[in-house]
Amino acid sequence: MSIVTRVFVLLIFFVFASLNVFAQKSWKEIVTIKDLHETYPETIDRLLSHLDLDYPGLEKVKKAKENDKLVEAGNYLLDYYRNNTSAQDYRRRQPELTNKSIAEADTILKNVFIIQNVRGEVPYGDDGHRDWYYKGPNNDREWAWLSNRHSQIRNVLDTYFETGNPKYAAYIDTFLRDFIIKSRPYPAEKSSTSVWRGLEVAARAKVWTQVFYSTINNEYLSPATHLLILSSLPDHAHYNKNFHAGNNWLTMEISALATVAAYFPEYKKSDEWMDYAIDQMVESMKDQVYPDGVQTELTSHYHNVSLHNFELFQDICKKANKKLPPFFNQTIEAMYSYIAHAVRPSGLRILNNDGDKGSDREIILRGAEKFQHLDWEYIITNGESGKEPKDGPSYFYPWAGQLISRSGYEADAHWSFFDMGPWGSGHQHNDKLHISVSAYGKDLLVDAGRFAYTGEVAEKFRPYAKGTAGHNILLIDGRGQEPGPTHAQEPVKEKYFKISDDFDYASSSFDSFSGIDGDINHIRSVFYVRNEFWIVVDKVITDRPRKVDVMWHWHPDSKVVQDNSMVKTINSVGNLGVIPIGEQAFDIRFVSGQEEPEIQGWYSPEYNIFSPNTTSIYSTNINESSTMAWLLLPSAGEVPNVKTKIISEGENEVILEVSLEGKKWQLTVPYLNSEEANLLKQ
Repeated sequence: MSIVTRVFVLLIFFVFASLNVFAQKSWKEIVTIKDLHETYPETIDRLLSHLDLDYPGLEKVKKAKENDKLVEAGNYLLDYYRNNTSAQDYRRRQPELTNKSIAEADTILKNVFIIQNVRGEVPYGDDGHRDWYYKGPNNDREWAWLSNRHSQIRNVLDTYFETGNPKYAAYIDTFLRDFIIKSRPYPAEKSSTSVWRGLEVAARAKVWTQVFYSTINNEYLSPATHLLILSSLPDHAHYNKNFHAGNNWLTMEISALATVAAYFPEYKKSDEWMDYAIDQMVESMKDQVYPDGVQTELTSHYHNVSLHNFELFQDICKKANKKLPPFFNQTIEAMYSYIAHAVRPSGLRILNNDGDKGSDREIILRGAEKFQHLDWEYIITNGESGKEPKDGPSYFYPWAGQLISRSGYEADAHWSFFDMGPWGSGHQHNDKLHISVSAYGKDLLVDAGRFAYTGEVAEKFRPYAKGTAGHNILLIDGRGQEPGPTHAQEPVKEKYFKISDDFDYASSSFDSFSGIDGDINHIRSVFYVRNEFWIVVDKVITDRPRKVDVMWHWHPDSKVVQDNSMVKTINSVGNLGVIPIGEQAFDIRFVSGQEEPEIQGWYSPEYNIFSPNTTSIYSTNINESSTMAWLLLPSAGEVPNVKTKIISEGENEVILEVSLEGKKWQLTVPYLNSEEANLLKQ
């Protein structure tokens, strides 16, 4: 071949190659199955390789595939899903056309997402795709992760069916087409990237399944988008099966695997996925839920996450005619029971470990209806409906090591949470022996909360959130607790707790403080006199002199003042006084919104929401092992005057006297022996 001929051939090749490049459609122009096949020719072929083409109803799909007519095969496949009767719980009648709008959803249409209370606008890249790795205005990878779970699409989907405005369906169409095309290729490896991390993969599989079936007969979602969903779901299932984690992550990821298997039985591996999901979920439930019904991470937030996904999995198995062992339902009931018994009188859940102080009202009502527990309904409605429990009002969870004390079930009842259990299997804080207190409709003594996991907020506040300094316990020589055992190997023995008609008692100890020389052990006993007050006794056993800081963190809505040695709130309704008992001398100081030399006096009721609160710190120096006792006195109005004294202090117990408004109590508070706990009212 001559040089001229070669040049001519190469010229022709480059001309055609250039024409092909310029003919390549933008992702926005890929609407039909033909568009998809011409632009990404491997997509349909790869999708069909995941399908069991001998599945009833796919005969036309199989024949078209055999004749290498992949566009026809894609069209036949969508026809199959349009016309069959599966997934009736997700199929929805298409709404009447309107131009109604809802402001919240319109914000999403501008690519402005509110993730964990932070608002951010996802930008477009030079390639015309949204930047799916955008970390929000605070450069927080959690923001990117959660935005890639596509909960915003579920919001837009619901808005579409509520309004009938096609702009919402059209947004879902372009959003998903953009994401699926941009997220290629599937890496098929465990990842922590913004797009391919397990929790996000799991969440998308659930959202997309709902979107697929509810819009399969909708003209505003293109055939290309529906086929792209079908092509990507096997990748999501593969990830959740092969790279899932444990604890509450497993419940989310494996329930997603079961979702794909149950709703898309046409995939070749659906039966394999479902069998694997059942095995994993059953074993995981045994591992991550204690016999008393508390999820082992010991955080109310993730307890609820696991419960939700266990229930979702149970529903999926029922629809797929797959049987689960009886204990599965029994465990779900026990998990509901814990939520109902631990809830504050206000309906707000415990704020502990990495949790948010949201409402459990609807969750408890759902559980009460499901399991016909009128007693749970009574608790959460403050006695307005349901049936009064035969047990309670206080409850102890021996595997979790949690004492929930209450005066009753009315809205203004006393409530406290005393944590004496293990560290937790995940999302832990170094806060053993912490106590939270509510009374008369007010949260008074509080946990600091979780603030944030990553980004600027976390960099500043995360050590405080996880550390001892954000909780109502002790610092020894300025040092906090080290991590403890993650799991309980056995329940707390009865010698460490007692619940009677007149009082509750619990005690435990902790002896591992960071960077401490010598021997140290902190024993805390909590004694609640029903309808009256709490006594907290702290015994510090040491082999040398120590500085002890006793911290009390107050809810930011409370105004806190010092009255001699007492620190108290002065709210219009709902107050608490913290009163030291005995002769121990304390230096008392208030800290609020402090950033230097260390973080102190901050409160976070929800992720990324935080504000200053008051921490009252009682500091003292001890030369040897010492006991400090505290009266926590609640009152609807002003905290009344009270007299207290230590009658005797022995090796194993302290005997106290409290005189209040003509009444007198003598309390025997043992350090670690519930049999000796006693109350005499004079």
